[in-house]
Amino acid sequence: MSRSASGSPFKAEEKAELARRLRDYLRDELGAEAGMLETEAFLDFIAAEIGNAFYNRGLFDAQAAIAARLEEATDAVYALEKPTRA
Repeated sequence: MSRSASGSPFKAEEKAELARRLRDYLRDELGAEAGMLETEAFLDFIAAEIGNAFYNRGLFDAQAAIAARLEEATDAVYALEKPTRA
């Protein structure tokens, strides 16, 4: 996963939006108040500690989707086969 100049895997505007959403969740669901600096630090922690697990799951899902499409393509090629004389 590529990283920005700040070391975050997110662009500044992406990180700000994710931090806002995380801050709102913490406030609304857990009753925890946090400023943007703290929330961005928490987001960085989450990305560093468990981000790879989500990334790897995405790769696994992409691999499964590609394999399914490849199987469809293989079936389509076999369907083009013409009979031969024995």
